Amino acid sequence: MPLNTSTLLDALNSVTAIPIIPFQNGRIDYAGHAKNIDYLMRANRLDNNRRRVISIAGTSLIHHLEPEDQTRILAETGRVMGNDGVLMAAIVPNPIGTADQLIETYAHLSRKPDVYLVMPLTGVVNPEGAYATFMRLGQKHGEGHGARFLYYLRNSSERETVIRLLNDSPHWIGVKVGTNESDVQPLLEGVGDNGLVIWGVGDRSTRAAEIGTKGHTSGTAVLCTGLCDGINNAQRRGDYATSRQLEALLQPLEEIRFAQGRIYNYSAVVEAMILSGFDDIVGGDGGPFNPRVPAAVVEQVKTAIQGLAEYH
Repeated sequence: MPLNTSTLLDALNSVTAIPIIPFQNGRIDYAGHAKNIDYLMRANRLDNNRRRVISIAGTSLIHHLEPEDQTRILAETGRVMGNDGVLMAAIVPNPIGTADQLIETYAHLSRKPDVYLVMPLTGVVNPEGAYATFMRLGQKHGEGHGARFLYYLRNSSERETVIRLLNDSPHWIGVKVGTNESDVQPLLEGVGDNGLVIWGVGDRSTRAAEIGTKGHTSGTAVLCTGLCDGINNAQRRGDYATSRQLEALLQPLEEIRFAQGRIYNYSAVVEAMILSGFDDIVGGDGGPFNPRVPAAVVEQVKTAIQGLAEYH
């Protein structure tokens, strides 16, 4: 049974785990992906028996998958999760016809997504065009399939468009902030009670939570979910000192992932999974446009993950 919007919003005040999709010899390793999803579900350490939130999104390399592969990977994720978690499907909104068709296809899966994350739009666009197009998308699939949408803000110039969407449409229910903390307060003030403001720049989320964000995204949860869950547990109870202490343990790995415009966002996680030696997760051998990291970075990752094993 679909979650009502109020329950969904509370569930999203959590860690949104964004696992890498493993590849072997240039092909998606679906069995390895299922193993990673099983780990995330089984190792859930969110307090009060809260649902695990999993998103197949940017760190997963969703931009590099054909639509049929996106559908298969989402279906496999839903199969392993069942109804015990919250399934978030990321949608690349251009070309808009392909995005529209993907949402239509996902709506008829046996385990359909609970919420859609609309990824950054590329190409030439203006605010009125973005607002009108996304309003139509929300209305069509919100009314037709009960779809709910989050907007992934990666450009501060789109902030006012996001505020309009969340205020004007019941189908747009939140925004993931992928810019910096300076956008948080204007979004909170502009959106009010009409949507959730989620931090979207990794586990380095304590300062944003202090300002007022609810929940955060994590590309490292598939390596050490206990640590990422612990950050959210602490933030939900207002214990920002503990949140900051846990965040500091992940800081070295996050520094590698987000350096130089995020060039190792995917591959540093893959390397960390391989170096960890854990046999219940699969890193693969590198994905499209994202081979394993150079030897010098391997040594940095090796140092960065020291002390994380107890949180696996």
